[in-house]
Amino acid sequence: MKVALSPSRGEGEFHVMILGSIKGKMATRVLQNVGNSLKQTRNGVRTNGQVTHIIRSLSASNNRNGEDSWFKSLFVRKVDPRKDAHSQLLAKKEDTNLYKIQFHNVKPECLDAYNSLCEEVLPSINTDAHYPCELIGTWNTWYGEQDQAVHLWRYRGGYPALTEAMNKLMQNKLFLEYRNERGKMLLSRRNQLLLEFSFWNEPTPRPGPNIYELRSYQLRPGTMIEWGNYWARAIEFRQQNSEAVGGFFSQIGSLYMVHHLWAYKDLQSREETRNAAWRHDGWDEVVYYTVPLIQHMESRIMIPMKTSPLKCKRTM
Repeated sequence: MKVALSPSRGEGEFHVMILGSIKGKMATRVLQNVGNSLKQTRNGVRTNGQVTHIIRSLSASNNRNGEDSWFKSLFVRKVDPRKDAHSQLLAKKEDTNLYKIQFHNVKPECLDAYNSLCEEVLPSINTDAHYPCELIGTWNTWYGEQDQAVHLWRYRGGYPALTEAMNKLMQNKLFLEYRNERGKMLLSRRNQLLLEFSFWNEPTPRPGPNIYELRSYQLRPGTMIEWGNYWARAIEFRQQNSEAVGGFFSQIGSLYMVHHLWAYKDLQSREETRNAAWRHDGWDEVVYYTVPLIQHMESRIMIPMKTSPLKCKRTM
């Protein structure tokens, strides 16, 4: 069946041309309605097997609305059904790690006190086997959003481990005092639950001193698989200096968010390492095809706190 729609000169009118043979019960009803309309319309014309009918009101009746919807459905692209969620296709299969990233915007006058509080309490939680969670890293933003702290936690065991850790922490007097004092120092806070891309290395402690860059990408909905396909190839171009720390995508919080975490000796090393990627065949193609997938992107240069498991470089 071949259908063509075109507007006529008259306001609100459309030409509907049905070409060729139409089969099926629905098609029969459509042809019957068209035939009936032809009898009632002075403008009906039949030429060489083509039927042209001027419809003066597309909403004349509920029945006509139904047929109009059927016509529209002919032009809607069909989507193949998926049997797996994006998270199942992109995340690592051999483990059930869940990550939580926290962004705390601190009152400027409280930043030193906030850092001291975190350095006193967070390591004790990290080293206590009673809690099924690990502190991967904790930083202050150096360039980017100012007076901000970023914490990255890992929960081995997924959502059950997250729930267990939070339930146990709510019974921890030291943690409750920490939360109470922390609340007095913050302007705002937000978090996201993340999974790690299967093609990235798992974040592990590394020798310093280092600065860290967190590059965050808000992708267009529906493009996560495409992003993952390109970066599965691209990551090999960014492993020359072991700068790749971790790659994550959001599950709860801001959706279609991607975070790439990188480590560099300093800002000059960062520039040289990033420029070197362009000398690899294929890197330009990755950039060309992934940039249109991005709605918004942000870069933070971060300095680890003194007790961060990812070693630090202190800079004035």
